[in-house]
Amino acid sequence: MVAKILDGNAMAEQAKGEVREQVARHKAQGRKVHLTAVLVGSTGAGELYARRQADACAAVGIEYHLTSLPSDASAAAVEAVIRKLNTDTSVTGVMLHLPLPGGLDATQLQYAIDPVKDVEGVNPANIGYVVYGHTLIAPCTARAVLEMLATTGVPLRGAEAVVVGASEIAGKPIALLLTEQMATVTLCHIATRDLIAHCQRADVLVVAVGKPGLIGAAHIRTGAIVIDVGINRVKQADGTHKTVGDVDFDAAREKAAYLSPVPGGVGPMTVAMLLKNTLRSAELLWKQAGK
Repeated sequence: MVAKILDGNAMAEQAKGEVREQVARHKAQGRKVHLTAVLVGSTGAGELYARRQADACAAVGIEYHLTSLPSDASAAAVEAVIRKLNTDTSVTGVMLHLPLPGGLDATQLQYAIDPVKDVEGVNPANIGYVVYGHTLIAPCTARAVLEMLATTGVPLRGAEAVVVGASEIAGKPIALLLTEQMATVTLCHIATRDLIAHCQRADVLVVAVGKPGLIGAAHIRTGAIVIDVGINRVKQADGTHKTVGDVDFDAAREKAAYLSPVPGGVGPMTVAMLLKNTLRSAELLWKQAGK
């Protein structure tokens, strides 16, 4: 068996096209989608990500603004900016760039974002909505995984799903959304005994750990769907670096029915889901306002 590769780049372009059409329709009716991101501290990586985010928004017609604060900004100062954005009716979406400088609590500050404007779906209130089966805005990576699974056409209801990695922004939300789809979910983590035995039962295997090559052929059930969320930079013998996932791609493609690559899989889809969430935030706000 040779796995069918799930092309995240192509899926992302399709999703962006849908967002572009909807944003243009709203704009023609006098409604603008406007995302403001908050960046605390000046780092090359953070500023590069912000520029890429601005480009992604511009490509679909979403207005984007970056609010930059100094690295020594207090939690109170950052929260004040977020709360001001919450009440600014011209802003339809808010996000906070991570990581934050030392001394700032990301969870506390994310909790300050209005759940309806929380385009990343990281406010604990939004996670709570997922738990109760009334998803308002799902975390971007989790939503990317579910949309990629949907393209396979394989029913999730009753499927054995195993999620490896229990982070708050990836593994746990993915497990919750899979449960919402009536899959039978096992969530594995650092204390899991006999990881191979758990993985071998999976019809759907999602790996989100951040450890290159963690999952090999022995972990994968023949015919499984394997979604690799991990993104790792690995140094090669010649000194260059290569981006790889948590799954041994070459080994997995010989056993899986469907396989997402790294790069070109969940990564671009996560960006597309941020844009979809930004559109959804705006639409929810307009609905609340009766627009």
